[in-house]
Amino acid sequence: MENIKMIMETINRFEAAISRLYDAFHSNKLNPECNKQCAVGNICDNKDAWKHFSDFHGSIQLNYVGIVHQRLGRKINGYLPIELLKIEATFLKTCGFQIPLRGFSKHRKIPIPKEVLFEGMVSVIELLCEFDNIPNPMAYEAIFRNEVVSKMGAQIITEIVDV
Repeated sequence: MENIKMIMETINRFEAAISRLYDAFHSNKLNPECNKQCAVGNICDNKDAWKHFSDFHGSIQLNYVGIVHQRLGRKINGYLPIELLKIEATFLKTCGFQIPLRGFSKHRKIPIPKEVLFEGMVSVIELLCEFDNIPNPMAYEAIFRNEVVSKMGAQIITEIVDV
């Protein structure tokens, strides 16, 4: 019974996270430099409480507050502090930022192209899948392979029918 509860929590947190990212992406509210609109900001209901877990945006090093929350097992929308920091670091890095972000860090030009934000979102979804040990729904390779096999199968059937 306990395993089922844990599986359901995992599925719920994953679905909620990708739903929030998807909504943010399509409503142009995915902004890597804003703590409330970045990947983690959106996952955390557009709140920035998570930023207090480290000293710099994009860092994967927990500060004192982050360590305390981590040790107490506190989560925001199902994610531990270290997971949130890893999610944000992945998003920023994929979007071309030098992390952690500081006043002198290398920044991309604003506005960030939609394609770059999409790639950042895809990399976050890949990481979320790793966290929860589930298959990646965004795995392009499998989609393209199935499409090619389907087209080849349709072509073979068409050739047989034409003979």
